[in-house]
Amino acid sequence: MDYDLLIHELSIRKDKVYNYLNSTRFQQTFSPQHIHDSVYSYIRYGGKALRPSVLMFACGAVGGDEDKIIPAAAAIEIFHTWTIVHDDIIDRDHKRRGGPTIHEEFRQRAIKEFGYNENDAKHYGTSIAILAGDMQQGWAVSMLSELGLNGDINPKLVLYLIKDFGMRMQSELIEGQVLDMQYSKEPIESLNEEQIMKVMWKKTGVLYEFTGKAGAMLGLNTLDTQHPFVKAISSFTGKCGTAFQLQDDILGIIGDEKKLGKPVGSDIREGKRTVIVSHAFKNANNEQKHKLSKIIGNQQASEDEINEAKNLLIELGGIEWTRKLAEKYIEDSLQHLDIIPQSKYKELLLLWADYMVKRKF
Repeated sequence: MDYDLLIHELSIRKDKVYNYLNSTRFQQTFSPQHIHDSVYSYIRYGGKALRPSVLMFACGAVGGDEDKIIPAAAAIEIFHTWTIVHDDIIDRDHKRRGGPTIHEEFRQRAIKEFGYNENDAKHYGTSIAILAGDMQQGWAVSMLSELGLNGDINPKLVLYLIKDFGMRMQSELIEGQVLDMQYSKEPIESLNEEQIMKVMWKKTGVLYEFTGKAGAMLGLNTLDTQHPFVKAISSFTGKCGTAFQLQDDILGIIGDEKKLGKPVGSDIREGKRTVIVSHAFKNANNEQKHKLSKIIGNQQASEDEINEAKNLLIELGGIEWTRKLAEKYIEDSLQHLDIIPQSKYKELLLLWADYMVKRKF
């Protein structure tokens, strides 16, 4: 697979989206300074911009002009950004994209700039991150609404996407987050793979499904959600998004921390219930179960204990099972693209699908 081509095409679309996000009219919107800086923090670090790129690929694959939907691509990127801003608070993570998480950055700034004590600084950092995420959520909807103002896209289509974006998709995403938190405190053996996959679908698959659907609908300028191309591409991107999350869980255990830009092993401390953990626990003997139960979810676990848990998850087949499951999702997704006409955009979507389970960061 020619991943160099894919990386090049992804970087082109990332530049288009980030240039749009960094335009002066947006830069002047956010105040005071700490809100401005927090809203732009993860944009400044830079992400992979996979979701906006996929939206643009989907648009092109059905014959649309991808440059006309840059506001929608930017909206997807910022919507995803607010979810990880709040997710980092919930997960108590301190590192994202190679830098501090927003709540951690502004905890540090509160001490340095205002002389706050540790408790007040921590509260301030968390508060700023919550407000930044709220602002980004509103910004995403605002950018999506701009599509209906230039005359190229049917305003009724824009209103439909805003409704789907703001209610159905967001509701499912938040449901997934709540279940994820609840499951992290349940005994590992009490959860089955189906429950874990439901969380994964709602937290990750749903947004990728919407991304494909919105890209295809905008490219066709149609309100018909049952259009064969819309159904095909949304099913494809939804399954690929699920594979993406499975691979993300693998990298969270055995990935390169420098490439990932976040701590490897943090999912273990957090107690995240993944397919990796579920499958490994099924294969574990009583002694191994005891060790895993003692370490997974222990915020005070030492590095040696984290490494012990990693090794057990590998030894008990959790990583390999999850890898095969991710590959199965990609294999199942490809059939949906059979009806899409051949083009460079279709080839990019196929490349992207393969990349979801081969990527190292």
